[in-house]
Amino acid sequence: MKLSIEERNSVVLYRVEKSKKTLKEIEELIPLCQWNTIANRLYYCAYYMVSALLIKNGYLSHTHAGVKTLFALHFIKTGILPNDAFHFYMTLFDYRLKGDYDDFFDLNEKQILPLIEPIKEFIIEMEKLISEDIK
Repeated sequence: MKLSIEERNSVVLYRVEKSKKTLKEIEELIPLCQWNTIANRLYYCAYYMVSALLIKNGYLSHTHAGVKTLFALHFIKTGILPNDAFHFYMTLFDYRLKGDYDDFFDLNEKQILPLIEPIKEFIIEMEKLISEDIK
């Protein structure tokens, strides 16, 4: 599917805003100690930003694996972002999978709370890249 520049910009803006709304959901869930749900929302917060960055730069994927691959290929391996950004994204992905699908697995406060500030920083960094012309 080929998007016009206007359509691409609309999708990018929508996903950035969706990421920020998801961050607000996270902040509302923390007092409820819903750690698996928070892990899910943390991942999607990052996913919306990464997919917005990819779309902004003309890369489109219809799967989570594709987003992960394109992100690594075009933004990590090229040195635009450090390896730590990819490792953070993968940590969120792994926690989301475990929290959503593994039986008898529950994330806890010690695993999740240290991810709150980094997700905020991740959003800021992604938003900076989205506002730049990388290609």
